[in-house]
Amino acid sequence: MRESGSPPCQPRPETQLSRLGRPAAHPGPVNMPLHRASTIVFDTVAELEAAKAARFDKGTMFYGRFGTPDVFAFEGAIATLSGGVGTVAVPSGLAACVLPLVAFLKPGDHVLVTDSVYEPARTSLQAFIARSGVEVSYFDPRAGAQIAGQMRANTRLVYLESPGSLTFEVQDLPAIAAVARDKGVLTMCDNTWASPLYLKPLSLGVDLVVEAATKYVVGHSDAMIGTVTAADAAHHRLLRQAANWLGYRISPDDVYLAQRGLRTLAVRLERHYRTSLDLAAWLEGRPEVRRVLHPALPSHPDHALWRRDFSGASGLFAVELDTSKAGATIFAEALQLFSQGFSWGGYESLVLLTDPAHARTATRWDGQGTLVRLYAGLEDAEDLRADLQAGLERLKAFTNG
Repeated sequence: MRESGSPPCQPRPETQLSRLGRPAAHPGPVNMPLHRASTIVFDTVAELEAAKAARFDKGTMFYGRFGTPDVFAFEGAIATLSGGVGTVAVPSGLAACVLPLVAFLKPGDHVLVTDSVYEPARTSLQAFIARSGVEVSYFDPRAGAQIAGQMRANTRLVYLESPGSLTFEVQDLPAIAAVARDKGVLTMCDNTWASPLYLKPLSLGVDLVVEAATKYVVGHSDAMIGTVTAADAAHHRLLRQAANWLGYRISPDDVYLAQRGLRTLAVRLERHYRTSLDLAAWLEGRPEVRRVLHPALPSHPDHALWRRDFSGASGLFAVELDTSKAGATIFAEALQLFSQGFSWGGYESLVLLTDPAHARTATRWDGQGTLVRLYAGLEDAEDLRADLQAGLERLKAFTNG
């Protein structure tokens, strides 16, 4: 029996968020200080040479690009939350998406990519990775175990994203990971939508998980940072090496903001989740809306997978309006609390008109109206609903006029 007053053996995520990555020494500051450093100095040649030999090991101070105590603390916090052996922090979410491709692919290899992949990552795959002699092909995000039929002898990596950040297909991660592992193929998953609190792809058999910490981890739209977390120590070391050869280096100020964002991640995510689900359910009943794409809604085709694998949902979802782009523009520009802009994960609500059709090769976007992506921020849910209602009324007037 645990002694009275002692901490729980396995703290819940909310408790972990208040403790991970903090300085160990006491007395001392509750927050990890910033470390602005390029050159690291040593007292002896032997110390310098030992640091150089261990420069890819976690926690080794060698040169600023390889990391400083604040970076190591942040990486350790993300690794713990994700259930991995180690994390590499990089300058942006896109950098995190690209890093495993550089680390594990070589000319002649083949990578299978979900057709719902983050569009800038698709562009990087076509404009950069394919140019280096890597074969890139795309698969239906709902393929599940049927992805085995698209595996080739030279397939090295399967790139997943669940759900997709425009059309919100939830992938059967355990089924795909099992097929890939049987064939000796690595899997990576973009987990930005759910964060490590609501989905843990590594626990489902995925090898690598990437996130745009720019979004929910930072949480305030004022810093850019990405993370790649590995389930295997050898993979983590290869990622650290590739990050160095690419010259990746993150700002100590951005690391500080990301660490601070972690402290409130759980309470913010719960608010985003509840507000988005409330708005999504309400929008399903509006005549101007053809359908709502939110995995937490029972009407979503992948709702059962979401219930099985996720413990919560994001503030990001989409609606297909029963109108043209001109009508959707009227709707979006009528909104006062939803600003037009890319990204998400901050405290502010956002709206974005989008057309997935031009970024599909393995599947076809079957929308008949106009897809509008919505992000529910931290504003009051009733105020956001009223704003959306006003926008829909403007759309109705446009349609009837």
